[in-house]
Amino acid sequence: FLDKYPIDKGHVLVVPKIHHEKITDMEEKNVGELFSIIPKIAKAIMKSTGAIAFSLAQNNGRAAKQIIPHVHVHIIPRYAEMGAVWTKRTIPSTEELDALANSIKSNF
Repeated sequence: FLDKYPIDKGHVLVVPKIHHEKITDMEEKNVGELFSIIPKIAKAIMKSTGAIAFSLAQNNGRAAKQIIPHVHVHIIPRYAEMGAVWTKRTIPSTEELDALANSIKSNF
């Protein structure tokens, strides 16, 4: 789903249905399943947003700044004019998020 406080337009969270607090708590098979879908989602995001690259982030534990105690992977689109900087987060409107989500789904 789309991040409510995106680092860049199209910032998505990939969240497994089965609860595990940290990736080290998961079975290897489930980690593989989680990461196997990321390329397809990333391609759909880039096609929908015009991003030219993307970053992945996955935090484990408080010291790593894991805020939500459930495994999730961030796909953060990157744009030519921005590079790989962490921008000031803005909160998009519900309408903007809905339109972007629909665009990504149509490119999935």
